[in-house]
Amino acid sequence: MELTEIQRKFVVHWGEMGSMWGVNRTVSQIHALLFAHGKPMHAEELSDTLGVARSNISNSLKELQAWNLVRVTHILGDRRDYFETSVDVWELFRTVVRERKEREFDPTIRVLRELVSSPDFQKEPADAQDRIRSTMDLMNKLATWADEMLRLSPGTLDKVLTLGASVQKFVRGDTALTAPAAPAGKGDDPDAHHASLPMI
Repeated sequence: MELTEIQRKFVVHWGEMGSMWGVNRTVSQIHALLFAHGKPMHAEELSDTLGVARSNISNSLKELQAWNLVRVTHILGDRRDYFETSVDVWELFRTVVRERKEREFDPTIRVLRELVSSPDFQKEPADAQDRIRSTMDLMNKLATWADEMLRLSPGTLDKVLTLGASVQKFVRGDTALTAPAAPAGKGDDPDAHHASLPMI
């Protein structure tokens, strides 16, 4: 498969970003290629397109499957395994959040809870106890927020994030500073400056 210049830049950049996030470059490039192409591809095609060894492609696909980012599919009349990813960016976002939470957040929260509940914890200096409790409290809140967000549909999640951005602007006073003054007289609405906030 011959990549367009746009596709090539997208795949290369995603591989570079993956390395910065601690993800193998080939893993990131395969996922980017499947996403940009939007159609199932078999391992040999992935290998030829990316110029990567077949064994590297195979190992990378296994990792993507473990993250639930790539699934196996088949084409009638072709015995080879084909691989595809979701082309819904919101669904991909939800998958990454869910997987990272299960792999990184949840185990850390369990360890922090074990530390706090240990009898030896009371022997630690008071300020050290406060820092550990604060860390656990923050991670608990973030985990609860993530769980709530993961229950939402992509469309509702989009609205929630848009609403959050509008609320931030309102809290900072941006809305009050930039909104035009409402004309006085009949029909005055004391809450008119809230009208720009999107509703769910």
